[in-house]
Amino acid sequence: MSGDEERGPADQRGLTEQRRLTEQRGLADWLPARLAAVAPSVTVIGDVMLDGWWSGSIDRLCREAPAPVVDITRRMFAPGGAANTAMNLAALGAKVRVAGLVGCDDAGMELRRQLRAAGVNTSHLHEHPDMVTTSKIRISSAGQVLLRFDDVTGKVPSDALAALALSLPAAVRGQDAVVVCDYGTGALQGPVRSALLEMLSSRDASQLAVVDAHDPRPWAGMRPDLATPNAAEAARLLGIQLTSGSDRPAVMAARRDELIDATGARAVVVTLDRDGTLLLPGTGDSHRTWARPATEKQASGAGDTFVAALTLARAATLPLSTSVDLAQAAADVVVHHPGTSVCSTADLTRHLASFADTALSADELARHIQADRAEGRRIVLTNGCFDVLHRGHTRYLNQAKQLGDILVVALNSDASVRRLKGPDRPINSVADRAGVIAALSCVDYVTVFDTPTPIPLIEKLRPEIYAKGGDYTPEMLAETEAVERFGGTVTILDYVPDLSTTAVVQRIRNGEGAEVGEAPVN
Repeated sequence: MSGDEERGPADQRGLTEQRRLTEQRGLADWLPARLAAVAPSVTVIGDVMLDGWWSGSIDRLCREAPAPVVDITRRMFAPGGAANTAMNLAALGAKVRVAGLVGCDDAGMELRRQLRAAGVNTSHLHEHPDMVTTSKIRISSAGQVLLRFDDVTGKVPSDALAALALSLPAAVRGQDAVVVCDYGTGALQGPVRSALLEMLSSRDASQLAVVDAHDPRPWAGMRPDLATPNAAEAARLLGIQLTSGSDRPAVMAARRDELIDATGARAVVVTLDRDGTLLLPGTGDSHRTWARPATEKQASGAGDTFVAALTLARAATLPLSTSVDLAQAAADVVVHHPGTSVCSTADLTRHLASFADTALSADELARHIQADRAEGRRIVLTNGCFDVLHRGHTRYLNQAKQLGDILVVALNSDASVRRLKGPDRPINSVADRAGVIAALSCVDYVTVFDTPTPIPLIEKLRPEIYAKGGDYTPEMLAETEAVERFGGTVTILDYVPDLSTTAVVQRIRNGEGAEVGEAPVN
């Protein structure tokens, strides 16, 4: 399923209203709470585990070997793997079931306890006396992970797999979405895989299927809606090696058809850790997100958070590119939290709201740009009103970002918009416009200008690239001379003639929904 095609039985009401609200108020004000209110039902099936984070101080070496002695002062446990995906879904408001295998041990009891406390249905989480619950314990001191030891069942008993396979029809029936989390620890082999492939390959079109697997190829016959390999996993699918200097997004984009064929998915989202993600739909435009990484911390599970938020947004019928942007924001939240953590509705709301009032003064911006340029980064500047955000805007801004390393968006002030567009504009104040634009992962800095042209700002920032959208040529722009005087280049980006803010605003004022036959928004 692609574009804005709606799914049931998730809440079918109000996709048009969602669009109107997005256009009028911005993502930060309403979207996380709205998704929580829709509360899609999701089953997560796969390799559940328990993550441990033990920390302490080091004051001595042990006598029998030159190894540090860690005096443990703190032990923390959190659901990991498929269980972490389920925890994140529940924290974001989904109704969640988890299906998997655990042992009859303390780790299994703790895992089940935490899942239940979070509101996750564990009736399809099967125990077996001949298994150990997969556990990954990290030992750290002074913020540095020193060691991780894993406890994993060598061979999953056949009767455990049979029991899980028998319970899958009940676990999947009537759910809005199914997430398959295959990390290779054995819960999804044999009869479990066969049952899932049979059920989900013939699923109702309204049921979303997402595959998050170290190797998505065994799940290609399921024809999932989404597959989410990381860059290394995607490289293995393609039979290539990525070097440290590889332009990973460009490599993946060039091999889109091969990734779609290998995964069997309608769309592939390649996660690129500190470089964000790349959405590759089977048809239509690709879409990038850019991460806002933390400094190195003891954090794990951002990929699980990404998959959870992506699944929730798609199950609630949000457009695919919007869903990926939202998932990137959720992942950005958890990388700033230590340990294995989740992003809740409140966390996501605060994160998106934090981009309000983030416009920098020209002088502040110049100081940031000076530091970025000193590190070898190329600066891209663009400008506009960006009053009511639509697909043409986001496509244009993603293209602009890919011209360099740092994207600066200069917004026309409210007075400037009135001079350009008339007394009824802008619809949104410059503070609201700045907050929405700054929340886009492709945007690094936002500033505001009130002059007739951005030439004074160009002279202060001296961007390597000045990007402009529309049916212009560089010769038509007054800014071209200033850009080229400082060695910069003017680039004209794709023009989408059938999309305009004026038309969107008129539809809203007329109380109209999307036009019948309108092209889907990816």
